[in-house]
Amino acid sequence: MAFLGSAVRRVASAVRPPLSPLCRTRARSYSSTPTQEKSVPYETTLKQEDGVTSGPTKPLPRSADVVVIGGGSLGCQTVYHLAKMGLTNVVLLERDRLTAGTTWHTAGLLWQLRPSDVEVELLAHTRNVISKDLEEETGLHTGWIQNGGLFIASNKQRLDEYKRLMSLGKVYGIESHVLSPAETKDLYPLMNVDDLYGTLYVPKDGTMDPAGTCTTLSRAASARGAKVIENCPVTGITVRADDLGVKRVRAVETPHGTIETPCVVNCAGVWATKLGEMAGVRVPLVAMHHAYVVTERIEGIQNMPNVRDHDASVYLRLQGDALSVGGYEQNPIFWDEFAFIPNLEQTGIKSTVCGPESFTADHKPLMGEAPEVRGFFLGCGFNSAGMMLGGGCGRELAHWIIHGRPEKDMYGYDIRRFHNSLTDNKRWIRERSHESYAKNYSVVFPFDEPLASRNMRKDPFHQLLVHDHHTMHYDYDYYGAYDSQKNVNYKYNELLGKEYTFDFPPHHDVIKSECLSCRHGVAVFDMSYFGKFYLTGPDAKKAADWLFTADVNKNPGSTVYTCMLNKRGGAEADLTVSRLEPGAAILPLAPESNGDAYYLAIGGGVAEHNWNHIRTVLQDQGFRCQLTDHSEDMGMISIQGPKSREVLQEVLDTDLSNESFPFSTHKVVNAAGHQVRAMRLSFVGELGWELHIPKDSCLPVYRAVMAAGAKHGIIDSGYRAIDSLSIEKGYRHWHADLRPDDTPLEAGLAFTCKLKSSIPFQGRDRLEKQKAEGLRRRIVCFTIDEKVPMFGLEAIFRNGVPVGHLRRSDYGFFIDKTIGYGYIRHPDGGVVSADFIRSGEFTLERMGVTYKAKAHLKTPFDPENKRVKGIYA
Repeated sequence: MAFLGSAVRRVASAVRPPLSPLCRTRARSYSSTPTQEKSVPYETTLKQEDGVTSGPTKPLPRSADVVVIGGGSLGCQTVYHLAKMGLTNVVLLERDRLTAGTTWHTAGLLWQLRPSDVEVELLAHTRNVISKDLEEETGLHTGWIQNGGLFIASNKQRLDEYKRLMSLGKVYGIESHVLSPAETKDLYPLMNVDDLYGTLYVPKDGTMDPAGTCTTLSRAASARGAKVIENCPVTGITVRADDLGVKRVRAVETPHGTIETPCVVNCAGVWATKLGEMAGVRVPLVAMHHAYVVTERIEGIQNMPNVRDHDASVYLRLQGDALSVGGYEQNPIFWDEFAFIPNLEQTGIKSTVCGPESFTADHKPLMGEAPEVRGFFLGCGFNSAGMMLGGGCGRELAHWIIHGRPEKDMYGYDIRRFHNSLTDNKRWIRERSHESYAKNYSVVFPFDEPLASRNMRKDPFHQLLVHDHHTMHYDYDYYGAYDSQKNVNYKYNELLGKEYTFDFPPHHDVIKSECLSCRHGVAVFDMSYFGKFYLTGPDAKKAADWLFTADVNKNPGSTVYTCMLNKRGGAEADLTVSRLEPGAAILPLAPESNGDAYYLAIGGGVAEHNWNHIRTVLQDQGFRCQLTDHSEDMGMISIQGPKSREVLQEVLDTDLSNESFPFSTHKVVNAAGHQVRAMRLSFVGELGWELHIPKDSCLPVYRAVMAAGAKHGIIDSGYRAIDSLSIEKGYRHWHADLRPDDTPLEAGLAFTCKLKSSIPFQGRDRLEKQKAEGLRRRIVCFTIDEKVPMFGLEAIFRNGVPVGHLRRSDYGFFIDKTIGYGYIRHPDGGVVSADFIRSGEFTLERMGVTYKAKAHLKTPFDPENKRVKGIYA
């Protein structure tokens, strides 16, 4: 519990001499000693899995529309929002009593600013529910205290991070102030500011009471007809396959009876994995002990703001005239090891509180419908943020259940973000979750990458590229914790450490070289991570018409860029769809088909999400189709640049002229004696082809391409180059400047929508309505002349008024400018027209500094699309 030493130093003038032994722990360090056992409240709840001592507090109904399992923050918020949205035949089951699992020991802090626009919105809703809505609805006080929040910075990088948060907060009307050490001392007289670099003060942050909040939520939900039943453990989930073989939830079993239901919500916290097992659902989280201490009375601490000292990995929560002090160390105790925390009952410490918290592989919650079973929803794995995110996530989860999708972009929390090969991989879950815990308070840099569980999936080029570029990954060392030998001379870790900056990174010139080689010569990109699916079957054409916004039913040999939408018209994906010739199977290059067949190529990071979206739509619509996944059976390289045709003409046995091989077409051809599918496409805005290659043929084809390209200066290029090249061309990145809460019309992708045809597709009605009414928000390209980096989240001002923020930003090396894309709104809520954009004076705010920006209605790079057609001046 090294954080205690840091906390003592931070409020040095407030602690009494008997606490001095704690100061022997070096400030801003992690403890090397594992924590040990200490008695905790609700010991029976945490340590025993036996049944409860009394029966349920209410009779169980025979059926319910939804059964929420778990009476903590998420369970109570979800049942409250379900009832508020009109779904009243809802039951919440709690095995013991409300908050008895992981919620009882939460600190209850609410910070309004986080480095994510979606999370800022989720936190704002939680704050509104806790501080306003519930009291108005019930007349009860939830225990909300608005005492403010103070973030401590001990170095420039940390303060830069806080300044980024301040700029984003201006877009959402969140008051915040960057304070000097002297100003911080005036605000918080007890604080030791000798080693401060600065602070971020947010006056309307505050503190929630877990018990008071959950009790009020349950009463508000009950008043609307929901049933909240305590002392009722769940012993089983009934799952049955329907007539199409789709597994669906049918009932919830308890010792006191069975409730028939089509929908279960797993809000069971650290028990969520066990509950998932009952239904055959994988829940990739681990439980770890989290502890904090409560001090005795501290004179003068009353009404002080809560404090987060990220660099010391410690938080201080005001608790009347005392403080709760907690933190995150690099040697957390996994709950399955059942170790406990040490006896710290010395003078000045009133009590020690310890309980389990659930952590996930990427430090984000697990939400949404499980891929394995329809009707089984997740609301768990909140990484110690279940109270503060509970209101916003409870509302989104309720919307998800009722309408099939959330209102906001919840992809970052969606269980479907993880590849299916990882969600039951114990090593991956444990290592990644440990790292997410250990880095809980780390600076969120734009290009950070995990060190844990690298190489869990490898493409066919992996070994060759690693050897050529000397970037081996080592096994995870747990940061030296648990007697692990810490990795030394780890080149990848050293390279990654150099990226920890909010300035241009050291690899800026490397990326520049790769980008300009592509713009002026030729570059090859390994794109093997892409998802590669086939859609076949009797209803394949009907399914393609309904799934895809573009008309993909052109002649066989065509390739079309398109979107897939949700029912609200939001973009669930962008992808390319290639129509195939019917015929015998040539796997993995072509499936067997007697009719319509399509090849879907999808960005690999979101392939699992896309797979499940397509499968869900096929099930809901009853289409008789087969969706098959050949992602692991093929590699893919993309050869791009003005000289790409010259290179590939030596490798492929087909004419690559514009007449014989036009843009947006594909063919199965021979490459160095191996069959491949060649597609004339570009994601960087240049003449180029993708080669989709059977796994065993990848290396010989790659070597042939590199040999043919040697005289043209061909080089390997990476994804950071793709990011720069694509934003320079104005192409979208799904989940950056194109998300499920963006429509294609707002995103400048109206050309992908077959609105001029009469063909129905999912979300079409919403697009037609939006088109008729005019766009209330739309994406705009911005450039600035100053040579400063931007990464997204920078505030956009029009005539001095905040109108949005950048979703995505990078440096464009060909035009030699920083480029950013963001969605803007009209301050009065009106239509955002082209004239509104042309007539405004725009500035972008980066870390508190504003820069004059130029708004573009078209990309400033090759706006006439000549280069992808092979037309070079």
